[in-house]
Amino acid sequence: MEKGYRILFLADEPDKGLWDFFSKEKLDGIEIIISCGDLPPQYLSFLATYFKGPVYYVHGNHDEVYDKNPPDGCICIDDRVVEYDGIRIAGLGGSMEYNGGIYQFPEKSMKKRVHRLMRRIGRKGLDIFVTHSPAFELNDSRDLPHTGFQCFYEILGKYRPKIFAHGHVHMSYSYNQPRLTDHESTLVINAYQKYEYDYGSVDAG
Repeated sequence: MEKGYRILFLADEPDKGLWDFFSKEKLDGIEIIISCGDLPPQYLSFLATYFKGPVYYVHGNHDEVYDKNPPDGCICIDDRVVEYDGIRIAGLGGSMEYNGGIYQFPEKSMKKRVHRLMRRIGRKGLDIFVTHSPAFELNDSRDLPHTGFQCFYEILGKYRPKIFAHGHVHMSYSYNQPRLTDHESTLVINAYQKYEYDYGSVDAG
């Protein structure tokens, strides 16, 4: 038997249609919500109130408020691997270090996190890789705060996840900022505001 999944990816700025002009019907058909960071915790808590499935998130570089006010009803997947009905999802939040924020990391520190996460992924593999920052020269920008991490290619190369979803680089930054990019066998999604994706049919046993 096969089953498809519709995933709602979010990042960086709340979508007005899901907050200011919300109706429960807008979540119909969605099975998983994944935040790629830099969203108000109240926004994610609001969605989790009306949503029946899991709301996963990683920290963005501006999410210090989460330490005192984490989003209610949501699941942090920073440095973790979670599984939803056979879909394996792993997350690494934060951005390149540029002014000492708690969710900012130099390349060397992020590489250590990548290696720890790879040990947790193990031999079972990975289907969806969730980050806040993009990978280096893969949807990133040349200024330091928005430079991506080279070490993310270790995960992309070894596990070849179906999806690599990130935020941080707003679609409004550039008229030609891509929403979707292919990297080998992985679809790279810039989750700015919102993006719905049909994960497709997977073996549901």
